[in-house]
Amino acid sequence: MSSKKKILLLVQQNQNQSSRTYLEFDSIPLCMEGVCAMYEKKLKDLNPELTSICYDIGDLYDFIDGLKDISALVYDPNVHGFLPYDRQWIKHRSFQHLRKLAAPVQKDIK
Repeated sequence: MSSKKKILLLVQQNQNQSSRTYLEFDSIPLCMEGVCAMYEKKLKDLNPELTSICYDIGDLYDFIDGLKDISALVYDPNVHGFLPYDRQWIKHRSFQHLRKLAAPVQKDIK
């Protein structure tokens, strides 16, 4: 396996077992982007007439909680295997990710 982190996001949308799927990402931030993208796709599907979509972290948490199942497997080279993380971890990491994106950019001006 390469030196990049590998994350498998396991998702079951609803009771139907055919809704089970997985997505593969090279980093935790990219995985959290993927979670947000899933939610944004759902919002677009429900509201095709809207040209822009706004949501807050509570809305994203409701989406994550509404999934039948969601978990992540993160490759850890120290154990040469994947470590499992649950729904709460995904919610926490998605919050951290969005908070980082919303933080103002600071530059040193000389």
